[in-house]
Amino acid sequence: MAEEDDIAGTLSSSLDTARELKATTDALGKSISSAFARGVVDGRRFEDVLRSIGQRMISFGLRAAFKPVDSALQSALGSLFSGSWLGGAGAPLNILPSASGNAFQFGKITPFAAGGVVAAPTYFPMSGGFGLMGERGAEAVMPLQRGPDGRLGVRAAQSAAPAVTVNIATPDIDGFRRSESQVAAALARAVARGRRSV
Repeated sequence: MAEEDDIAGTLSSSLDTARELKATTDALGKSISSAFARGVVDGRRFEDVLRSIGQRMISFGLRAAFKPVDSALQSALGSLFSGSWLGGAGAPLNILPSASGNAFQFGKITPFAAGGVVAAPTYFPMSGGFGLMGERGAEAVMPLQRGPDGRLGVRAAQSAAPAVTVNIATPDIDGFRRSESQVAAALARAVARGRRSV
C-alpha cells in the first residue's frame, strides 16, 4: 500500500513538472513570436530581433532555474505578510500595499510601462480574479497620459514640421520671372496634398 502511495505521489509530481514545463515552453513560444512581431512593427534590424530573442531565452532559462528559490521566498513572504506566520495577528494590519481588491499578485507583475504587443491569449491578475487579453489576436498595450485639458488618453507622437527646400535652376532671370507664378502654384498644390495625407 505504501509503495502504491509513493508511485502515485511520484506520478503526481511528474505531472506537475510536465505542466510547468509545458507552460514555460508555451510562454517562450509566445515571447519569441512577440519579439518577431515587435521587431517588424518597430522596423528593427533582423540581427537586433535575434539578439532580443536570445536575451528572452536566457531570461526564461534563468527564471526556470531560480523558480524553486522564488517559490520559497514568495511562500515565506506571503506567510509573513498574511499574518499566518504571526499566528494570525498580522492579518488585520494589511501590511502589503495594493490596489482595492489586490489588483496584482505579489511577485507576478509583468511590466508594460513602455507599451507592447500581446500576440497570443494571455491571462493577467486583476481585482477579484483574472483578465484575458489577446484572445482574438494581437492587442496593443499603450501607456496613457493626461493631456493639457486633464483628460486621460493615448497621445500620438508629434513631430516638427518638415523643412522643404526647393531648388530651381534656370538659364536666365527673365525665364524665372515668366514661370514664377507657375512654380508658386505647383508648390501650393504640393503643400495642400501633403496636408491632406497627414
